[in-house]
Amino acid sequence: MQNLQRNMIISAVLLGMFAVSGTFFVAYTEQQTRPLIAEQIRIATLKHLNRLVPDDQHDNDLLTDVIRVTDPLLGSDDAMTVYRARKNNQPIAAMFTVVAPDGYSGKIRILLGIKYTGELSGVHIIAHKETPGLGDAIDGEKSDWNQQFIGKSLQQPHEKNWRVKKDGGEFDQLTGATISPRAVVKAVHKGLLFFKANRDKLFETKTNTP
Repeated sequence: MQNLQRNMIISAVLLGMFAVSGTFFVAYTEQQTRPLIAEQIRIATLKHLNRLVPDDQHDNDLLTDVIRVTDPLLGSDDAMTVYRARKNNQPIAAMFTVVAPDGYSGKIRILLGIKYTGELSGVHIIAHKETPGLGDAIDGEKSDWNQQFIGKSLQQPHEKNWRVKKDGGEFDQLTGATISPRAVVKAVHKGLLFFKANRDKLFETKTNTP
């Protein structure tokens, strides 16, 4: 009986030591990899932003010249980060995410670049669950469908034409897939409306680091 109790105590102690050492190892690994993960996120974010506003068009740090905003027109209750591009302290463009809640397979997250003058510098799909081979062609990695937004504004085309062609608008849909493009066009239009209503506030110099 004593041997059994002693063995049980030894086993409990060993298990405790393994648990403590395992927890320490996980915590240590997380601490060591945190800066690497943060750097990868920084690089990926900057890559997306530079697609919309290239380096030669601004001279400020896009990742620090930011504010956080909330607005129903952005399609989400979450606060969104607005990245501001400037050159010689003059506003050039704003970049922020809008959410299309009505994609075919769920929400579509869209990064917009809008010039200070109100024209789109680009539209980049950053997250979606649309059907491979059909709706996923909204993704710039799959096709050039999103290139049709460059240069568009609230004035061009007219508001009634901010629809896919199937609905009587100006924007191309995708063969066999209308719901995904329709959702993106609607969300981009709302993003432009948000920018128009808030342009001067968006470029105020106060920053809130995300």
